[in-house]
Amino acid sequence: MTPQALLMCFSVAHNTFYTATYIENSAYLQRFLAVPKNAGKTILVTDYTSTTSKMADSYRKSAAAGYVSYAAPNRSLDIIPATSPNNVNAADIATLNQAKNFLYLINPQGYSSKAAFIQAIRATNYDAVVMDLFLNDELFKAAEVEQLRVKANGGRRMVVCYMSIGEAEDYRYYWQESWTKNRPSWIAGENPDWPGNYKVKYWDEEWQGLIYKSQDSYLQKILASKFDGVYLDIIDAFEYFEN
Repeated sequence: MTPQALLMCFSVAHNTFYTATYIENSAYLQRFLAVPKNAGKTILVTDYTSTTSKMADSYRKSAAAGYVSYAAPNRSLDIIPATSPNNVNAADIATLNQAKNFLYLINPQGYSSKAAFIQAIRATNYDAVVMDLFLNDELFKAAEVEQLRVKANGGRRMVVCYMSIGEAEDYRYYWQESWTKNRPSWIAGENPDWPGNYKVKYWDEEWQGLIYKSQDSYLQKILASKFDGVYLDIIDAFEYFEN
C-alpha cells in the first residue's frame, strides 16, 4: 500500500434526509478539510440524501468546494444508486487524485454471496469503491478484490477497505462473547445510533493489537487481500472522551 492510496474521506452533509445540515457544522468540518486539500490531497465527501434534487445539490456544492463526492440514497450504505455515477468516465484510475466519483457501500448483507456482490459492483462505472472486508463473515480474498477493479466500461477502479478504528463492533471476528457482559476496560459506551458499536480507548495497546499491531490484526488481513487503501472510520472518537 503506497502513500498515494491513502484515503481522506469525511462526511460533510450539505443535505441530509429531510433537514439541511446546520451551516456551522459544515463550516466546522470544512475548516479541517482545508488543511489536506491545500496540501494537494483528494477529499472524498459523503452526503446522505433522499431525493434527486438533493443529490444534484450535493454534487454541485461539493464540486464548488473541490471535493469528490458521493450522494448516498440510504444512511445504511447498503445499496447502489439506480443512477449513473456523477462525472462518469472510462479512464483507468491508479490514484485517488484521478477519481471523479466513488461508491460507499459498506453494508453488503443484501447480497446473497460474494459472487453476487462482485457482479453488482462490476456492473457499475464508479472510479473507486469503499467496501467492507467481509460479507456474511466471509473475507474477500485478493483474487476477488482484483475482480472488483474492473468497471463496466472496461476502465479500472480503486478498491478501498473500510476499517473502524474508534469503535469496536460486536459482529466482528475479534469480538469475544464474554465481552457482552464483561467488557474490557478499553471498551466504553455503546453508540446509541448504531447498536452493537462501542467507543474504544483507541490508545489502548490491546485494541491497537487487534486493529494493526499484530500479525493477525485487521489491517494485516486487509493488506493480505490487496486492497488499494484503507478508509479509517470514527477518527473523531476523541470527541467522545473529551466530553
